[in-house]
Amino acid sequence: MSDDEFQQLTPSLQNVIDQKSLQWVFVGGKGGVGKTTTSSSLAVQMAAARESVLLISTDPAHNLSDAFGQKFSKDPTLVNGFKNLFCMEIDPTSSIQEMIESADNSAMNSIMQDLAFAIPGVDEAMGFAEVMKLVKSMEYSVIIFDTAPTGHTLRFLSFPTVLEKALSKVSQLSGRFGPMMQQMSGMMGMNANHEDIFAKLESMRSVINEVNQQFQDPDKTTFVCVCISEFLSLYETERLVQELTAGNIDTHNIVVNQLLFPPKESNCDQCNVRHKMQQKYLEQIFDLYEDFHVVLLPLLTHEVRGVEKLKEFSRLLVEPFEPPK
Repeated sequence: MSDDEFQQLTPSLQNVIDQKSLQWVFVGGKGGVGKTTTSSSLAVQMAAARESVLLISTDPAHNLSDAFGQKFSKDPTLVNGFKNLFCMEIDPTSSIQEMIESADNSAMNSIMQDLAFAIPGVDEAMGFAEVMKLVKSMEYSVIIFDTAPTGHTLRFLSFPTVLEKALSKVSQLSGRFGPMMQQMSGMMGMNANHEDIFAKLESMRSVINEVNQQFQDPDKTTFVCVCISEFLSLYETERLVQELTAGNIDTHNIVVNQLLFPPKESNCDQCNVRHKMQQKYLEQIFDLYEDFHVVLLPLLTHEVRGVEKLKEFSRLLVEPFEPPK
């Protein structure tokens, strides 16, 4: 296949920026491939085209603060130098702990605690639902997720089933122990209402179901895969694309980061060997993903940190990079 046939689609993320119906954009891939830089740069470009953009990091090792050189927290914070770009860093698993601690009484508290540890994944599912509730109550025209490394990224697809289990467990418990708990709490002057827990889980389940339906709508959601031109990263990207396809989540953009383009006369052996290796995997990427927009990003001689550097780097996402001849 000739080089001309390879690049059927524009090697840029302009298609994501132009798709005005998009509400959710996920950016994910293996650890250390440049997801945060890519998602931050995409957010910068999106901010120029949309009314308001929220960039959320769900990776427990939060790097958004480092990328923008500004401290972010679990509340949306306006990025310095922007009027419509906000960032927040959340740890989905910490939400459940806060929920347990904020429960009104010790009986409710202990049931929440037991439930959280009885069903694998329920803590993450509830944390995710809390985050989604919060996000849905805000008015942003697009929300970009800087996700945790691949393994955690697609867990939210199984959350409705996880919460389903939790709900049936609570209804079993409330059927069995409800009257006894009501009596005991009455005697002790506490108000342990199992209906509260049931209602809380039910509302979470409906939020997650609704959000998952939106995630499976290609007009509203897309996933941008970030990788580097190496075997392990390519393997992980292929697994990610297959899982996304199985979960009905749209993906048609791949960003290949940290590419080396040594000058012809370069006598740096490492550079030349690495370039050769990268080109080999790049050919495989073009073969595998001929119906994708494949964006090529060069390895830079400096770190991309701070708003100005991100603005500069973000242009490479929309203006195809021309390697030196």
